[in-house]
Amino acid sequence: MLTLPNLLSLSRIVAVPALVAFLWWPTWHAGFAIAFGLYCLMGITDYFDGYLARAQGAVSRLGVFLDPIADKIMVAAVILMLVGTRHNDTAVITGVHIVAALVILLREIAVSGLREFLAGLQVSLPVSRLAKWKTTLQLVALGALILAGALPDLGWIKLVGLVSLWGAAVLTIVTGWDYLRVGLKHMD
Repeated sequence: MLTLPNLLSLSRIVAVPALVAFLWWPTWHAGFAIAFGLYCLMGITDYFDGYLARAQGAVSRLGVFLDPIADKIMVAAVILMLVGTRHNDTAVITGVHIVAALVILLREIAVSGLREFLAGLQVSLPVSRLAKWKTTLQLVALGALILAGALPDLGWIKLVGLVSLWGAAVLTIVTGWDYLRVGLKHMD
């Protein structure tokens, strides 16, 4: 149960409070820089927990459960902090861009609920290739937006983050609809 891949997934969950703490003060650029480093480390562990589990033949039910939960907790915490840390004009996600962040959060909740419902019917909902691209774009977007908080004078970083956030939101809608279509086939 406490295999290296599972420990890596658990480490991401345990690291979320530290990530939130470093993002708490929007004018503390060093905090955002530390958060960016921690976020990158969390992304690396996300890659390696899956890779190691498959390579070692150590895919476990706990790992299948923990990995997506760790991802969702991390993404939700970062989005909430980047929207919620408003101090003067230093908020990272503002205005209409909050819609993209909200689309991502709502899809994560809806797909999690759908997966839980289908699991009760013993129907699996495998992750599609497009959903993996969505996740990648989403992680790049949030990483760029954290980095934009560390380097506010480099406006292009924030622009890259916001464009990526909208790209992830579009893919979120597409993949969410695909999953819902599959799920509707199993509903009475």
